[in-house]
Amino acid sequence: MKPAALRFAFAALAVPLALGLAACGKKDAAAPAGEIAEAAPVAAVAPPAGKAWSEVIAPTKDGGYLMGNPDAPIKLLEFGALSCSHCAAFSKEGFPKLRDEYVNSGKVSYELRLFMLNALDIPAALLATCGSPEAVIPLSEQFWDWQPNMFANLQKAGDAAYKDAAGSPPAQRFTKIAAMSGMTEFFNARGIAADKASACVTDTAKATAFATATDKAVQDFDVTGTPTFILNGTKTGVASWAELEPLIKKAGAR
Repeated sequence: MKPAALRFAFAALAVPLALGLAACGKKDAAAPAGEIAEAAPVAAVAPPAGKAWSEVIAPTKDGGYLMGNPDAPIKLLEFGALSCSHCAAFSKEGFPKLRDEYVNSGKVSYELRLFMLNALDIPAALLATCGSPEAVIPLSEQFWDWQPNMFANLQKAGDAAYKDAAGSPPAQRFTKIAAMSGMTEFFNARGIAADKASACVTDTAKATAFATATDKAVQDFDVTGTPTFILNGTKTGVASWAELEPLIKKAGAR
């Protein structure tokens, strides 16, 4: 039996396109968030010779991608969905400063774990992770910047094309979504060759792994919407850079 997230993602193909574009899930205002402890300022750490910390990116054992000093005392984890407009807003408003000021200081590491919020996220995640691990975070940031084009393409394609994708054999469903949304063209232009993209977007074992990781995020961190930020193991309960930056400073990055 498929994990709950993958069952949801396949089921989501059957809903009208307008409903399928509801991007970021539901944040539960009543969900408890931990208190971030006030910590003494931490010292900057020099990066490896010839590199900035933001150029140091590696996969994690939990299926994420970590940017920065792996031994940073302040560890920020984002559960983000590539279809999520709030994630795109954070990417634009906060990520450049997070990367350039906090991650590059060596004080803060940033880990991205892709969350399968709806049927658009599976092909997007499969394509974003189709190249090298070092490319996943930069590609995700570029995708969030491009995201409005995806929604425009889907609206232009219309419900009929969307329903056609829903009625296709499982191996073709995400290929069709990727094509009609413009994802395939987007990633082709960024170094993911067409034949490689075709293989990646039909990788059902990897799709299942993404879905399993999403289920685990729900169970372990009560992720009910995206973006969800975990700071030093504590769910912050905030979703914007304006709310998150003071918590990073409170944790010692000042």
